[in-house]
Amino acid sequence: MNKIVAKEHFSEKVVKLVVEAPLIARARKAGHFVIVRVGEKGERIPLTIAEADTQAGTITLVVQAVGKSSAKLCALNPGDYITDVVGPLGKATHIEHFGTVVCCGGGVGCAPLLPIVEAMKAAGNRVITVLAARTKELIILEEQMRKYSDEVIVMTDDGSYGHKGLVTQGVEEVIKREKVDLCVTIGPAVMMKFVALLTEKYHIPTVASLNTIMVDGTGMCGACRITVGGKTRFVCIDGPEFDAHQVDFDEMLMRLSSYKDVE
Repeated sequence: MNKIVAKEHFSEKVVKLVVEAPLIARARKAGHFVIVRVGEKGERIPLTIAEADTQAGTITLVVQAVGKSSAKLCALNPGDYITDVVGPLGKATHIEHFGTVVCCGGGVGCAPLLPIVEAMKAAGNRVITVLAARTKELIILEEQMRKYSDEVIVMTDDGSYGHKGLVTQGVEEVIKREKVDLCVTIGPAVMMKFVALLTEKYHIPTVASLNTIMVDGTGMCGACRITVGGKTRFVCIDGPEFDAHQVDFDEMLMRLSSYKDVE
């Protein structure tokens, strides 16, 4: 069991949990995720590690209450224990000196983006981060992103903070003014689809993290099957990051909507 040592509310349904997990904290790299379970019969929930403190032996998870299991996790408080935290899982992000890297995140997708921004900056890249959400209250981790970014652009649908518009508008603004060598996108599937379509037009290599479709996290359930370059891939073991220009986002969106009526 893993103890929660700190909790912070980003919004009504999004919380940050700092959890004791010393072995995971030491082993994790940007892009890795964990599987958590609340209760002996709890559902397995895949969550990307947003931050890790090797000295304190903790990892940071950002959770959005969507269904019963995630709401149960969000309801825990400092001093409470998470039944299981397993990881780090998945393939780590490929980090090297690319040049100028645009990292764009939507909503809670900004949490898994943070360690990538940090690692890209440490590798000597010029990092431009684009954060997007429906409204100001849903922009998260801005202060931490500014710490590791050369520039941060904030986009909100309603114009309540930063620039009014979609994430693609913020990304294209950067592309039009300077050479971009790589784009990394994490967020809702529909957002990543349109970022991929935009960067493909400009011939910019793009990586998308598809962790939103994962369930089991070990390749056994098959729920995270996607098509990449015409071939079937499993997000949890082959990813979670893929060449965004090769991902069949329409298929992914269709599968993500399969249980909407139940949710």
